[in-house]
Amino acid sequence: MNAPSTTKPPRKEHSVIIKAYLFIYNAVQVLGWSYILYQLIDYYLLQSSGFRAQITLWNYTRIAVIIFQNAAFVEILHASLGFVKSNPVITAFQVFSRIIVVVGVIMATPTAKLSPGLPAALFAWSVTETIRYSYYALNIINYVPHFITFLRYTTFYFLYPIGVSGELLCFWWAQSYAKSTSVWSMELPNKYNVTFSYYICLWIVMLSYLPLFPKLYMHMMAQRRKVLSLDVNRLGSSDKKKI
Repeated sequence: MNAPSTTKPPRKEHSVIIKAYLFIYNAVQVLGWSYILYQLIDYYLLQSSGFRAQITLWNYTRIAVIIFQNAAFVEILHASLGFVKSNPVITAFQVFSRIIVVVGVIMATPTAKLSPGLPAALFAWSVTETIRYSYYALNIINYVPHFITFLRYTTFYFLYPIGVSGELLCFWWAQSYAKSTSVWSMELPNKYNVTFSYYICLWIVMLSYLPLFPKLYMHMMAQRRKVLSLDVNRLGSSDKKKI
């Protein structure tokens, strides 16, 4: 899905600085999403039921999730400025689709915070992002172990369905609240003479998963075949040189 960058490459004297910045950014994201994964494990496996009765999962993880998810906004700038080869439009779509779930659904309604889909989504996100940002960081220094590449292009088989199911459950719990309260909606008459239904907006986004998810899933399968075959060939060539 990534298209060649139309932005001129950075000047040579800036390339080391940009690479260092991108490495640090990706490394920080690895630490952040690893911490969120730890929080998830700690909340359900290490803490007592009494602890969980006093604090919700969202209240326990929200600061880290909000910081590291919204930090991904800079990836749109990375693509736009030519720091990476990703298509800016596709990158913006990917970033905002996740931000919509966090800010526009979970943070926007009290019911989504209590949805059974939240732990599923956080699990899928944290594992996926830890692997993805590890792959990006190591790729910058041209040292990506085969097992990282394998995880990057294999774990989506089960993490994507888990994540999408979790996100849709958050949407479902949010729409029930939106329908009963008209929260975040604008009804006529008003001074702006416009109408907006948060409830309908939630349903539009939910229904958009139907055509988009299969396409993304098939794209990842195609990418897996392409990338892993190249990686195996690279390893084979490396082994031959050693012999």
